[in-house]
Amino acid sequence: MQYRTLGRTGVQVSSLALGAMNFGTMGRTTQDEVTALVDAAVEGGINLIDTADVYSGGESEELVGKAIAGRRDDIVLATKASLPMGDERNHQGSSRRWLVTELDNSLRRLGVDHVDLYQIHRWDPRTSDEETLSALTDLQRAGKIRYFGSSTFPAYRIAQAQSAAREHHLGRYVTEQPSYSILQRGAESHVLPVTEQYGLGVLVWSPLASGWLSGAIREGRTVTTSRSAFLPQRFDTAVPANRAKLDAVEQLAKVADEAGLTMIQLALGFVTAHPAVTSALIGPRTLDHLHSQLAAADTVLTADVLDAIDTIVAPGVDLAAHEKNDAPPALLDPALRRR
Repeated sequence: MQYRTLGRTGVQVSSLALGAMNFGTMGRTTQDEVTALVDAAVEGGINLIDTADVYSGGESEELVGKAIAGRRDDIVLATKASLPMGDERNHQGSSRRWLVTELDNSLRRLGVDHVDLYQIHRWDPRTSDEETLSALTDLQRAGKIRYFGSSTFPAYRIAQAQSAAREHHLGRYVTEQPSYSILQRGAESHVLPVTEQYGLGVLVWSPLASGWLSGAIREGRTVTTSRSAFLPQRFDTAVPANRAKLDAVEQLAKVADEAGLTMIQLALGFVTAHPAVTSALIGPRTLDHLHSQLAAADTVLTADVLDAIDTIVAPGVDLAAHEKNDAPPALLDPALRRR
């Protein structure tokens, strides 16, 4: 396992991090299964675990908390907030009112007195940067969080938040968590240059592109990933974007074979090769998934392999940009772009 400094914090984290979105109802995983996954991940050198309040309605945090009991100080623990937690209109967003309340809820579910990294899951256009950063700074000073970061923020919002922190003399985001994979390279055009400029740590989500780069999805095979059950439209090859992904996967499989690599090694080795990336978040649901991903921990792709990838999916290109969840709200809601 490789270890890298998380931005400018001085904290050393593994180049592969354990994502907990599949823990609980969403991934149909029990406490015993989650504990086994955490045990194996730690044994394999992973020291960063990332969850969120919204994952399985808080169940993921509860399962993670029990799995790390007795070794809390050895784990860099990250969670997130801002996505809706129920139907109440104020149980979401990044207002001081909600973040102060929801962090306490997360700490209770996790069974800890602080988290190492608290992340705003999505940019909240209704709340000012000053409001959010002020709340996060106070929570940091209270000792409930060590650092705070953002997730899936557009590049201009990352820059604006850094400017607001300086202007108002507040703590700043020290990490960003973008979508990034061989099939989704748009982050290279805007987000990653900005994170490099501000010295942010980068934890990339979906480096296997929701299973497209796992090796399980190939021409002529029935798609049976866990994601295909609740997001079937993302795997329907009649959709042009999905057809483009499948065509790319077939070409990438040849590159992997010629290099003596699995598709997973190719995919994870690609994202961790970018100088802006600190860690790739893997989201195994089973021990077999985890072990196949841990096998990529020390993968270093040669220049000719990286060049071959560039010819299949050009730098800065997203094959399915609509799946990244980072579109400005006005693109999704007509009422926000009309007077």
